[in-house]
Amino acid sequence: MLRFTLLVLLLANGGYFAWSHGWMASLGWMPQVQSEPHRLQQQVRPDVVRLVEASSPVVAPPESALPATPPPTPESVLVAPDDALTQVARAEPAICLQAGSFDEEQSKRVEQAVRRLSLPSGSWEMVPTQIAGRWMVYVGKFANEVALEKRRAELRNRKIAYDRAGGQLEPGLSLGRFSTEEAATRELTSMLQQGVRGARVVQERAASTLYTLRLPQVTTAQRSVLQALEPVLLEKPLRRCIE
Repeated sequence: MLRFTLLVLLLANGGYFAWSHGWMASLGWMPQVQSEPHRLQQQVRPDVVRLVEASSPVVAPPESALPATPPPTPESVLVAPDDALTQVARAEPAICLQAGSFDEEQSKRVEQAVRRLSLPSGSWEMVPTQIAGRWMVYVGKFANEVALEKRRAELRNRKIAYDRAGGQLEPGLSLGRFSTEEAATRELTSMLQQGVRGARVVQERAASTLYTLRLPQVTTAQRSVLQALEPVLLEKPLRRCIE
């Protein structure tokens, strides 16, 4: 029985071998050929396909191994045009200028001259300043320098301070200047009690209003325009503002 089984297996293997190799094709026994010719027709340039050996993955080098970026050369630096540099060099910040002080009549002439320059609205102003009156305890006028020197000697002996009266009150002496007439009168009373002869109270300066021309934001271009004001500024030129 065992021999019969082995014989059947050998015959079966031999038959399969002959069938798979097509030796039995004349009898109509052969395996079916598996082929897909339409897939070959769909290939695109199969002649350029090459099999290559897979390479190892590329590893980026550490940052320390990277070459340093070279410093920029003079040619690579963007240089501003000459005209732009000139404009930057000439650009100056606006400054505050003022001139004065002017009395009522003088300020009107200055204001008229400024208006003729057609400066921007609000770029200038006439700033008023109230000046209080001033009174003086006065001795004079003296007929000559001899009389003036004699009175000086007398005041020095009495240890009374004095000063030149100035202006239209020369030749004369001031024994004190005061912001009110009442204060000057009290000082005169004291001087008379000390034996000072011929002293009296005079008004040295009446109360008035003085004006200052002020231009808070003068540009470089406007400075040349303002030169036209020189004739009316009465030797009181524009200067930087006093803050």
